Amino acid sequence: MSRRFHTDDAGMRKRGLDAASAAVKRGDLVVLPTDTVYGVGCDAFSFDGVAKLREAKGRGRDMPLPVLVSGPKALDGIAYGLRPVARDLVAAFWPGALTLVCTAQPSLQWDLGDTGGTVQVRMPLHPVAIELLTAVGPMAVTAANGPGMPAPLTADDAREQLGNSVAVVLDAGRSEQSVPSTIVDVTGVVPRVLREGALPVELLQEVVPHIGAAV
Repeated sequence: MSRRFHTDDAGMRKRGLDAASAAVKRGDLVVLPTDTVYGVGCDAFSFDGVAKLREAKGRGRDMPLPVLVSGPKALDGIAYGLRPVARDLVAAFWPGALTLVCTAQPSLQWDLGDTGGTVQVRMPLHPVAIELLTAVGPMAVTAANGPGMPAPLTADDAREQLGNSVAVVLDAGRSEQSVPSTIVDVTGVVPRVLREGALPVELLQEVVPHIGAAV
């Protein structure tokens, strides 16, 4: 059975983050709040953890897992050949609801699925998520819903859908944002919006006027 911690209490928050960090480091799954919906994740470099995450989600290798990081410095460690336009987007919208599809560093020892040499990366705008990511490093994280279920806005929903597949649940109350992140591919010369989410294209175009809109 998963252990649940309410993060609005300082003492409980520390105990929860310690428990979540330990769980991630041993290859288990953790439910965590983000600035969009609740996520479920593991150490991005743990083969066992990623396998557990795919099983819990009913997710095949054809749907690569995105990665959450604690900040732009962590992005440099996993993305290769970032163009200035990508850094402009990071400076304007991180932390926040912007996921970048980047070329992955070829030396990384991980298996996020059939990525084609890319990685989806985001820095979430949530203090609990940032504290956990700072403690454990990049995490493979996706919405904490079971197969065919809606993305959860509360820890209760996530816990109910994922059951005993999760070791620790960090409960930060109801999410205020039900719309997923906007995904932008920055692997080419011209950035392309692959999914318009919480950040509208018009807002992105204020920073990168030539960005390609989703089709």
